[in-house]
Amino acid sequence: MKKIIIGMALLLPIVVTLSSGDIATMEKWGPVDSLRMLYSQPTDLWPRPTIDPGVNWQEFKPLPDFDTSYFATMEKPDIVLGKMLFFDPRLSGSNQISCSSCHNPQNSWSDKLSTSIGHDHQVGKRNTLSLLNVRARKTFFWDGRATTLEEQVKSPIAAHDEMAMDPDKLPKKIGKIKGYKTLLKQAYGTEKFTFDHIARALAAFQRTISSRQSRFDRFLKGEYKMLNGQEIKGLHLFRTKARCMNCHNGQYFTDEDFHNIGLTYYKRKYEDLGRYNVTGNPDDVGKFRTPSLRDVLNTDPWMHNGLFDNITGVLNIYNSGMQMNTAKPEVKAADPMAPVTDPLMKPLKLTKDEIQDVIAFLKAITATEYKMRRPEALPK
Repeated sequence: MKKIIIGMALLLPIVVTLSSGDIATMEKWGPVDSLRMLYSQPTDLWPRPTIDPGVNWQEFKPLPDFDTSYFATMEKPDIVLGKMLFFDPRLSGSNQISCSSCHNPQNSWSDKLSTSIGHDHQVGKRNTLSLLNVRARKTFFWDGRATTLEEQVKSPIAAHDEMAMDPDKLPKKIGKIKGYKTLLKQAYGTEKFTFDHIARALAAFQRTISSRQSRFDRFLKGEYKMLNGQEIKGLHLFRTKARCMNCHNGQYFTDEDFHNIGLTYYKRKYEDLGRYNVTGNPDDVGKFRTPSLRDVLNTDPWMHNGLFDNITGVLNIYNSGMQMNTAKPEVKAADPMAPVTDPLMKPLKLTKDEIQDVIAFLKAITATEYKMRRPEALPK
């Protein structure tokens, strides 16, 4: 057995242990074939990704196979109630806006808008996050101001520029609808609505919203022909030179943490202080939750403000390192609110071809959309 360098794939040496009988064959391989060999094996044998000191990360993990009990689950009384409420515009003050107005099952449970449009056609400040795999989130909203799905329900219902409905009045309003009394009785054994019932049912339904398996999931499960050469190069770049795994790792391609990637727009148009609005900590100015990259090419436009609708442009932003607007020590000393870009953001020096390789990999982790049908009729 002998350790050798089998190639300089994407400017990174690849070292493996091979028997002498394999070496002659290896000499015929190019960099892409070398990468395919490395990644056509269980993940615990993959090359270690480029991870900065102190970063907690998890290896990629495939989504589970389709749950054969899914359709039976969807018939559970609390989920049926939650689904009806989710699609019902009567949850809003105007009777015109439902949860599905912004989280549209036809648009990967988002709305394809830069920022949401709510009550009286008011334009929101932030991009609508997809509800795909929302059950796996540890915090909710871009700034993490809610820690449970039940807690996150109240904010959009009450917000004047979203659904504009007083949560204290909503139970009485919904409770007047006979059909909902029947559903509530089946779900929770009572006909008297509380807001807790509404929140619990909506959360129960949202926990059923999941991504389908992508080609990359099948690759992770041993179907190694599911990725072509460019996509495998993109996978390797994603893990190494592009530094993506510092934040986008694990089963859902997110570290569930908050980072300032340099898009605070401090004291300018589009200013958003992000996580600071929750914690009051000046060090949190401009930090936003790392979104999951599952189905990423179905959930455009991107970033907390939805200003970017071109994936090549998004990769170019990261390629720059985004340190040009970070506050220098003397500026931070004079103004504690001055945002500092996360040190994980560094110039990547990706070539144009390498950027396209990463995009090819992002396509491989984007699954075919499951477009859930809306209820044919709402309770009356």
